[in-house]
Formats: sequence, structure tokens, C-alpha cells
Amino acid sequence: MVSPERIESMQTAWVRLLDRFGVAIVDAYPPFDALVAAYTGPDRHYHNLEHLSEVFRVASRLAVHTDDHGALQLAIWFHDVVYDPLAKDNEVRSADVANELLEPLHVPTATIEKVQRLVRATAHLLATAPPTERDAAVLLDADLAILGASEERYRRYAADVRREYAFVPDPEYRTGRAAVLQRFLDRPRIFLHQVLVEEGEERARKNMLDELTRLRAD
Repeated sequence: MVSPERIESMQTAWVRLLDRFGVAIVDAYPPFDALVAAYTGPDRHYHNLEHLSEVFRVASRLAVHTDDHGALQLAIWFHDVVYDPLAKDNEVRSADVANELLEPLHVPTATIEKVQRLVRATAHLLATAPPTERDAAVLLDADLAILGASEERYRRYAADVRREYAFVPDPEYRTGRAAVLQRFLDRPRIFLHQVLVEEGEERARKNMLDELTRLRAD
């Protein structure tokens, strides 16, 4: 759960971000409210403001690898704005929301298009090759950094994802979740940046293997 103080801090960061594009404070508030409403919905157990905060924190550590900091920051805000466990086009729909909220603010078209491209890139399991854009690589690593979190945090993450799929019967969930984990484990590398490989690759694989063991034992 994110505290009111954290939300206020995030609002300040959002206003400063949009100020880069000449957006007045009064105009920055409505889209921020829309984003917070999306990320604090009752069905958001993992894909929420805490997740956003964690993604921002990792992305800030990888800032030296970014080319367009403003677009990347906007993409982080929008990458999970639409999250429907029943849908397979959340990233595309999230990119559409980015356009819907940013275009009326007169954010440059080129920036919006890049934000949309970055958001669509977060469809991790659809990717057939590593991203060619440096900003996309940062976003993908920041989004997946939870896999290399501490055992305690990872277990909470896994439990929260299960809550988001509470409508799925246990046997079906175990099968589907195991398939997702195995696809990540089959990758030569989970993370794209060496610092995350060194810090979290081994732990990520252990976390996922441990979860697989639990799924298969239930």
C-alpha cells in the first residue's frame, strides 16, 4: 500500500515531468488523478502504485543508459495503466490511454509516439528479440526487476499476482503461471543490463524455480 505522502511525492514528480513539455500545473492534475485511479483500483494487488515506485527506482539506477528520460518516465507511468487479467492487449490499450491523456496537453507528437512504443514493448512474453532502443531496455529491466527481489518481496509479489487472477481455478492457474515462469527461465539472460545481471540474475532464477516447485507441489 502506498501512503498519502508517497502519492503526494509522485504527484510532484508528475507535475515536474509534464513541466518539461510546457504543461501547466492545473492541466497536469486531471491526468494524474486518472492514473492514480487506475493504479489504485480494487483489483490492483500487484500492478499498482507500489509497482510503479519500484520501476521508477530501478530506472533511476539505470539512468546512464537512457536516451530520452522524459519519454521513459512517461512510459513508466502508462505501462500498466490498463491491466485486465482476462485481456491479451493490455499494453496496446495502455499505449492508447497514453495518447488519449497526453495529446490534449500538447505533448509533442514524437514524444507520445515514443511513449506508446515503449509501453507496447512491455509485452514481455511476445518479444522475439531484445529491444533495439536503449530506453526500452531500461523499461523492460525495471519492470522485471521484481523477479530478482528478496525472497520475502518475491513471495508477496507472487501472492499478489495470484490475487489478481483469483477468478482462475487453482489447477488452471498453476499450469498457466508455471508456463510463464518457464518461459522466463528458458531465456539465456533475464536482465539486459550487466548491473542487474550481477545483482539479480541468480536470485531471479532461484525465486522462479522456488515458485515453480510450490506450484507443482500444491
